Parts: sequence; structure tokens; C-alpha cells
Amino acid sequence: MGSVRKASAWLGLVDDNDDERYYDDDNYAEGQDSGDAWVTDPRVKVASETAEETGRRIGTVTPDSFRDARGIGELFRDGVPVIINLTAMEPADAKRVVDFAAGLTFGLRGTIERVATRVFLLTPANTEIVSGEAPGRQTGGFFNQS
Repeated sequence: MGSVRKASAWLGLVDDNDDERYYDDDNYAEGQDSGDAWVTDPRVKVASETAEETGRRIGTVTPDSFRDARGIGELFRDGVPVIINLTAMEPADAKRVVDFAAGLTFGLRGTIERVATRVFLLTPANTEIVSGEAPGRQTGGFFNQS
């Protein structure tokens, strides 16, 4: 265990009981395939396995730079609707991510919709977006006091 890792364990920032298995190359020699090991990016959140089985998953991604666009593409390619929050990005990089997302949705026959300022929803081709507006709502109704 490295000195930084030991200090982090001493401060209680990380668990020190099983961290060696992540850094030893011997684990791969014991029959574990390196393709099975993957790390979840804390900026990407996806619903649980139960939701995956029923097809009710939505991914949320808050990218820091354009490099995070790959994660967006992988989720969307798997048929998962993705909410992209670009509020933490520089405007130039945010524009590149929106351009990438537009091309991604066009190529996979999905849709892209702006939800709020710098927040977008990407939906695959087999997903229907249901509006929150009540059907047949009149604009000049009872509560309009103008």
C-alpha cells in the first residue's frame, strides 16, 4: 500500500482492509479477467439492476470536459435514456458535447430535448417522452385573472 493510501486510511477517508486487491496484479493471475474489472465514474449515475431488468433505467451524466462524452455515448448506445447536465462545463466544451449528443441521437435515431438551461435529455428510438402538461388544458381558464 502506498504512503498516500496509508495516510488516507489513517484519516478514515478510505477503507484499508481490502484495498490491496485493487492494486495487485496477482488478482488477474488468479483467474480474473481484466475485462471484468471496471470502475464507475462518480459523475455517472445509472439505476439499479432491478431497473435494468424491467427496462426502466435513466442515466445522468455531469461531464467535466469533452473526454466524458464517451460515457454518454456508451449509455445511449445501450438504449438507456441519458440526462446531460452541462452546468459545470466551460461554454466551448459544453457546445462540443451538445454537438456530439446531437450527432449521436441522429445516428441512432433517437431524440435530444432541452430540459433546462444547459441540461439535455437524450432518448433512444424506442422511448416516448410524455409531457407534464394536462391534455386539453385551456390557456384562458378560471385562474387567468388578466
